[in-house]
Amino acid sequence: MHDRPSPLLKMIHRLETRARLGEADRDALLGLPCSVRTLPAAAYLVRDGDVPENCGVLLSGFAYRHKITGEGARQIISIHMPTEFIDLQNAFLAVSDHNVQMLTAAEIVLIPRVAIRDLALSHPAIGRALWIDALIDAALFREWVVNVGRRDSRARISHLLCEFSLRLESHGLASSHRYELPMTQEQLADAVGLTPVHVNRVLKLLEQEGLISRDKRAIVIEDWQRMREAGDFNERYLHLEAA
Repeated sequence: MHDRPSPLLKMIHRLETRARLGEADRDALLGLPCSVRTLPAAAYLVRDGDVPENCGVLLSGFAYRHKITGEGARQIISIHMPTEFIDLQNAFLAVSDHNVQMLTAAEIVLIPRVAIRDLALSHPAIGRALWIDALIDAALFREWVVNVGRRDSRARISHLLCEFSLRLESHGLASSHRYELPMTQEQLADAVGLTPVHVNRVLKLLEQEGLISRDKRAIVIEDWQRMREAGDFNERYLHLEAA
């Protein structure tokens, strides 16, 4: 009877796209203590104010980070896809400053934060890979700030749909700009700072313009170049060459 492959292999493969790892680095990563947890859609992994014990890596499904204002309004600040760390910062920060919630049912590898931190400090190549991964996360955050703060509603939604297309393709979850949008219109609205009614209106407009077609949550970008222009989209911030 064969042993099941380690749930850490996907994480290791991702880190190898960030920095060159030696055999000792890979062995050290495989030796990390971990557990696998399955969570339903809408379940919380981390709540704002928690003292985290683990760092999570998505094996399957989607998660998102969000903040809640004092008046109860939600702002989604990032979407996370399979193989991605969803709270790497908690390896070094003592208190979580935002919520991490499941967008869909998801399977997550949980690694004690102390183990990740010690490995990053004792293996320079692993530390560099984790640092690059966190820096790319920060690049996405910057772009989302610009998207919500300076683009009009048509550009905001077009930009996010372009981003999802390329990120999902890089994870093998889409091709030819066809994909399943892992968000409801309400969640999409909270990611772009609009109302669900406004989001629905813009999606219909993009269809009428021939930029996209939709079937429930299935999205097809029909004219990539025009969609890029509509969304003021330049994929440089995704740093896909690093993946």
